[in-house]
Amino acid sequence: MPEQPQPRPRLTRRTILAATASATAALGAAGATLLQTGPAAIAHNNRLRVEPLIPERNRGIILYSVRDRISAAPDDSGVPYGFERVLARLAEIGYKEIEFAGYNQNTAILGRQITPQEIRKILDDNGLKANGTHVSINPTTFEQQMDIAQTLGMENIGTGSDPTNSAYKADWDAAADVWNELGRNARKRGLRLYTHNHDIAYSFLLDSGPLDANGKPTRSSGIRRLEYFFGKADPRYVFFEMDVFWAYVARYKHQTYTDRNGNQRTDLFDPILTVADKPKRFPLFHAKDGNKNTAVPNGYDMVPFGEGDIQMQQFFQTIGERDFHHANWEQDTAPGGTANPGQSLAFADVSYDNMSELTIYK
Repeated sequence: MPEQPQPRPRLTRRTILAATASATAALGAAGATLLQTGPAAIAHNNRLRVEPLIPERNRGIILYSVRDRISAAPDDSGVPYGFERVLARLAEIGYKEIEFAGYNQNTAILGRQITPQEIRKILDDNGLKANGTHVSINPTTFEQQMDIAQTLGMENIGTGSDPTNSAYKADWDAAADVWNELGRNARKRGLRLYTHNHDIAYSFLLDSGPLDANGKPTRSSGIRRLEYFFGKADPRYVFFEMDVFWAYVARYKHQTYTDRNGNQRTDLFDPILTVADKPKRFPLFHAKDGNKNTAVPNGYDMVPFGEGDIQMQQFFQTIGERDFHHANWEQDTAPGGTANPGQSLAFADVSYDNMSELTIYK
């Protein structure tokens, strides 16, 4: 009989501290300053206390993770459906914040589409706060989107797309001009404008070397696309939401570039130091975990939070600014389809528990 696969161990403080010990040693060797954790810290000061790395009030979820149940028609599965039932369940699990991925549900629930005002009442009734949204950001509809954001009570308005998909500086310059203006308008209304990354955002610009037939550069100086945008976007008006999973995919996929002289260069992207260098540019994060799998193009498979190989303890401990940062759990692959309609909410439950287990000694 073939050997049966063993279940992955549940994330606990013990396993977190064991993982953190090696992570701390590695960062210490690199010259990073870290807070001391674990039994050694307790031995030095018996008055130390355990505190969550992600404060309870800052633990959220983007509804894309449970989109199958938000959009589901009334059924007899026993699994919550629609905004009212799903948000109530998420609040019961423990989530305090909601990031939206659309404002529609199945019209069979109410006989019509739900309104932002009705969604706001559901949030309030369940003690939930909207902390952001993924919408299309463009000058034509931005005022309308800000109206909805303010109806829902959120402080951040954003998108799941990059400001541009281009590999060229000129297009990122143009995008920065637009985003600076939109961000200025958002600030006037008490909102922060943010963009969310996938791995391609941290690939290298084509900004040097010989030109192609269209007059475009064909090689790179080693600057990454979104990092170039950091410098062009006004820090008063434009903010970022790091998707931790896609950042580590970028670390895996985008390691080499060809310099202006045709030489192959290696540069390893560091998600932690990218945030730690500018923590107040990142009010939001997608707390998305993954298991290493070099057999797939991205190098990782998405899994519930705390069940993967990404060192979330190391990440959230090192970036600091715990009270400022808001973590929204996401797993694109959470829905289980008709075969398992309760899977996404079950994963939401496990992920919340594991998120709450991230602690630090102070």
